Amino acid sequence: MSHAAPNSALTSAPGSAPASPATGGENALHLSGLAKCFDTTPVFQEIEADIAHGEFITLLGPSGCGKSTLLRAIAGLTLLDQGRIRVGGDDITYLPPQRRGVGMVFQHYALFPNMTVAGNVAFGLRMQRVEAGERARRVEEVVRLVELTDQAHKFPQQLSGGQRQRVALARALVVEPRVLLMDEPLSALDARIRRHLRDQIREIQRSLGLTTLFVTHDQEEALLISDRVFLMHQGRILQQASAETLYSRPVDKAAAGFMGHYNLLEAPQAEPLLGYRSGAARVALRPEALYLSVEGRTLGGDPPPHMGPARPGVVRRQRLLGNIVRYEIEVDSLSLSVDTLNRSVRTQLAEGTRVAVQADLDEVQELCA
Repeated sequence: MSHAAPNSALTSAPGSAPASPATGGENALHLSGLAKCFDTTPVFQEIEADIAHGEFITLLGPSGCGKSTLLRAIAGLTLLDQGRIRVGGDDITYLPPQRRGVGMVFQHYALFPNMTVAGNVAFGLRMQRVEAGERARRVEEVVRLVELTDQAHKFPQQLSGGQRQRVALARALVVEPRVLLMDEPLSALDARIRRHLRDQIREIQRSLGLTTLFVTHDQEEALLISDRVFLMHQGRILQQASAETLYSRPVDKAAAGFMGHYNLLEAPQAEPLLGYRSGAARVALRPEALYLSVEGRTLGGDPPPHMGPARPGVVRRQRLLGNIVRYEIEVDSLSLSVDTLNRSVRTQLAEGTRVAVQADLDEVQELCA
């Protein structure tokens, strides 16, 4: 009877090349003109990206935007309709998964239930016919790296979800891939374990200098873990940027809408707040880029140096979000979200309170669409 785990050819990565230092000017991963359709429905298209050696990239986007299918195409589990994939300068577009030099970690682990932790981790090395002594050494090393040494004799059903995911990570790492692919590896875990494993993955990735593509739909996760984020929407990469840039400088309305709670205003609507007519179609303002004052006292400390005109408003609603209080303020027939630090209950504004609202002009995002 066969006990093969799903997609075991890739998770074991038999025949994958060991990681090697950057040579010349080649990127670790180059994607050129990638496209894929299911029947006549485009899944992703016009995917272009260069990823440097040791870079941690997150593919971020809503469900159905094509990010997981793109990852599977890089892995060789889904055939492309067009485009080229290069790893370290080598064209792997038409190579089978086991010859691509990549390792993959799946959302639901894909472990062999009849094998111990050590057996699961060693599987790829056995497929590569690695000598027994070397195999044992590498398994011991990577099991220690993911902090599972005392669990190595156990079977998957005896482990927690977080431990199973670490086994899957170890199995991908032990074959020394040139690129590591991770498809929503944390989404099935509870919040506390997810935070711990997220930090552990990043620490391991940095220590190994391993080029990594990490798929998630969680904005906070992407912003915390990445060197750069590729924001996907409707099968295209909308924006490639650092976490800070993506958060503070979204390229368009779709990017701003996905990345957080922006106030999105048409240019004429924003004019009273800005004191000028923007030349862009729309303006985006984060809730923390708006300041409230009551009777001349600005909430949250001293205002920044470049502020727009003060506009009268009324508090219509307040919500406590941990250390933030989010107010819904009616200003010039608009409803604006404004965030302030939650210093104490006594400083919170009641509904109906009259306030003045000002925008930090250095934080105004002008959107072309």
